[in-house]
Amino acid sequence: MKVYLVDGTYELFRHYYAMPSAKDATGREVAAVRGVVHSMLSLINSGARYLGVATDHVIESFRNDLWPGYKTGDGIEPDLYAQFPLLEETLGALGIPVWAMTEFEADDALAAAAAYAASDPRVTQVRICSPDKDLAQCVSGTRVVQEDRLRRTTRDEAGVIAKFGVGPASIPDYLALVGDTSDGYPGLTGWGAKSAAAVLAKFTHIEQIPADWRTWGVNCARPGALSITLEKDRELALLFRDLATLRTNIAVFDSVDQLEWQGPKPAFQAWKARFDSAKEE
Repeated sequence: MKVYLVDGTYELFRHYYAMPSAKDATGREVAAVRGVVHSMLSLINSGARYLGVATDHVIESFRNDLWPGYKTGDGIEPDLYAQFPLLEETLGALGIPVWAMTEFEADDALAAAAAYAASDPRVTQVRICSPDKDLAQCVSGTRVVQEDRLRRTTRDEAGVIAKFGVGPASIPDYLALVGDTSDGYPGLTGWGAKSAAAVLAKFTHIEQIPADWRTWGVNCARPGALSITLEKDRELALLFRDLATLRTNIAVFDSVDQLEWQGPKPAFQAWKARFDSAKEE
């Protein structure tokens, strides 16, 4: 069996900015939710039978306590933010398991679900449906892969290495050095994608990079300045890595069997009628 794990937050954002506005009879914006529901039905109609969706029910997480600049819900359009609980209710009525995260993030839920599903010998492949670079750390061979449904591309472990220059195990270290503006941490001054990839390809993890790494034949620009920055801000880099590391020790489901789609629940018909009657603006 193949297991499909969908980043509901990404899907909701994507459809919000791609779809024309549509409001139901109460005047509530529903276009993005309707778009995600259609997307999930398309996934099911294409053959997916075991699937789950993770959402950021609350944008803030434990990471905001670790780094004051970490992303928040500030600046999110109210019409978009208000559709999160609506999406969770609708997908639940459609019969799809939804993990609405509060303390942790949707990416943590996807990472935990991927690790658990991959441990089941009945599972032939886990497909994480999200282009988020954080989730590249979850990829394993061809057994756990990332699928970008919008661009219709799939990235396995070889694809991660081709994209970032490092393997999945080094992705948190890579993000710690180069930073992640979407998540709100800057990385280390002077470190870019090429330098981080060159050094981590040699040493794998930040704590394994020696103070004299320049003598190890690593080919990157301005090694002297980078070495000084790393030694000065190594603890900060480790903090950023902690932010980038997805948590897999959280409970999302007890058995892969719980992910089997068995059709919509009776309540879904009311949601469908509500969306069908929504008027575009």
